[in-house]
Amino acid sequence: MDENLAIIVLAAGQGTRMKSATPKILHPLAGAPIIAHVLATARALDARYVVAVVRHERDLVAGAIQAELPEAVIVDQDEVAGTGRAVEQAIAALPDDFTGDVLVLNGDVPLLNASTLAEMLERHRADGLAASVLSARYDDPSGYGRIVRSAEGAFDRIVEQKDATDDELAIDEVNAGVYAFGAAALRDQLANLTTDNAQGEKYLTDIIALLRGAGSEVKARPVSESWLVAGVNDRAQLSETAARLNALIVRGWQLNGVTVEDPATTWIDLAVRIEPDVTVRPGTQLKGATAIASGAIVGPDTTLVDCEVGERAEVKRTDATLAVIGAGATVGPFAYLRPGTVLDADGKIGTFVETKNARIGAGSKVPHLSYIGDTEIGEGSNVGAGSITANYDGVAKHRTTIGSHVRTGSHGVFVAPVTIGDGAYTGAGTVVRKDVPAGALGVNVAPQRNIDGWVQQHRAGTAAAQAAEAAQAAHEAGEADGDGREAE
Repeated sequence: MDENLAIIVLAAGQGTRMKSATPKILHPLAGAPIIAHVLATARALDARYVVAVVRHERDLVAGAIQAELPEAVIVDQDEVAGTGRAVEQAIAALPDDFTGDVLVLNGDVPLLNASTLAEMLERHRADGLAASVLSARYDDPSGYGRIVRSAEGAFDRIVEQKDATDDELAIDEVNAGVYAFGAAALRDQLANLTTDNAQGEKYLTDIIALLRGAGSEVKARPVSESWLVAGVNDRAQLSETAARLNALIVRGWQLNGVTVEDPATTWIDLAVRIEPDVTVRPGTQLKGATAIASGAIVGPDTTLVDCEVGERAEVKRTDATLAVIGAGATVGPFAYLRPGTVLDADGKIGTFVETKNARIGAGSKVPHLSYIGDTEIGEGSNVGAGSITANYDGVAKHRTTIGSHVRTGSHGVFVAPVTIGDGAYTGAGTVVRKDVPAGALGVNVAPQRNIDGWVQQHRAGTAAAQAAEAAQAAHEAGEADGDGREAE
């Protein structure tokens, strides 16, 4: 732990440009709230103290912060507005004898990584600075405060766009809003902050001017890539940030031995885990805590949420949530696996099959057009096409148990609770309402009965009736010809 480091995370803003009932910093990014990415960076720096300043939707934001970083201290910003006031209140939450460095981060800047900040802190400490400012260079710096330097390139001041001269507006280096301060110098100057400005706020940037006015040394250091300090203020910026982060995640897995055939259409959350020699095909989304074992093929057009996929399994054109897919198993195309689905090794869930809270044993198959819910299937069984486990009686759910090496006919309905014993068969179209013993054949279809002339009588004048009449006439004519040949 860095005993001489405190981190302040500014998370009090309302984020009105997001135009959302959800606080801006709680919008999801690669499977975690925006603020979670900032807190993960804070955790990686291993600071002695982390203080988060909250205000808008206080309870929601504080809850998200504590879920991600329980040791963080939550401070409520009062009625006095401004980032300077937020830092002032956060400093008050630190021990009076803390004399280390204070790193100030923004809760809406999720891509700033720990290595960039660690380098900033190292240089800040090596140079013995009162403050360090992180900066970035943009082709279009509009809206940002500019970093003004001397002719020799030394940091001079920060000037806000509204106060900048034409020459200053032409500067492409901007203030990123990330700072490192010596705690003692920061405490001294916070006492001098005022709200004497057009917005009536206490600005943190004023601390830099106060320190410079007192003769303290301040330096600004540009980041290597401007996107590292890009903030998320609206949904357009959120999508841009998501695309940037996803590209980094996908590339990381590619470099770790995963084949991603089309990075542009593949989305992978941060918590996903993928082993080498997995193939991810186009149009795939891997979300939540999904884990994929070596040799598996996932996609195309597949979404997995909190799923486990075993070695050599193949999952294509499938939507699955909280499902376990065993080694060598196959799923899809067009399968829907709902929570509680477990497909054991070498099993199959095929085309247009929906499963829920069901375990399908090793080597067992549900090949097509079926609903299997609240069901246990043993090993080596085959469920015929169009089968349904009728698990709901209108009040409660019930389970169906299908044993090992069972063969069920197509278009069967299993009215739960019901058990099909090992090695049993059921006939096509059977509605199973009672248990079928091991080795038995379960059938309940009545003998077929044909009623001649029913269509002509009950559907007279229809195309079907006309076709039937024509076929009957042709049949009768053929019989007459046959009789004539026999007479000759």
